[in-house]
Amino acid sequence: MQIAYRARDITEAHIVAGMLEANGIDAYVGGHYLQGAMGEIGAAGFSNVHVDDDDVYRARVLIDEYESDRVVAASQRDEQDKPDHYARWFIVVIVALAWLLWRF
Repeated sequence: MQIAYRARDITEAHIVAGMLEANGIDAYVGGHYLQGAMGEIGAAGFSNVHVDDDDVYRARVLIDEYESDRVVAASQRDEQDKPDHYARWFIVVIVALAWLLWRF
């Protein structure tokens, strides 16, 4: 068994392992007990996804696709999270009206 992926946390490790298993690669997630040693602090870097020696290349190709899809999804999310131009003007108008009503 070799480490195919070093996850940030145990949840991500299980997501990657599930993806690999869905593609016919047996995967094992290690590091469950190491995270408990840190108490309630979110420990990172202890979770690894292991695969058989014969499946390492295929697993890493799938993981590369997974990581590239994550980067694209994050950039699309950033575009969607930009404040709307009209929302800014709406807030400015509301503040101006509130100020005018308060003054008079």
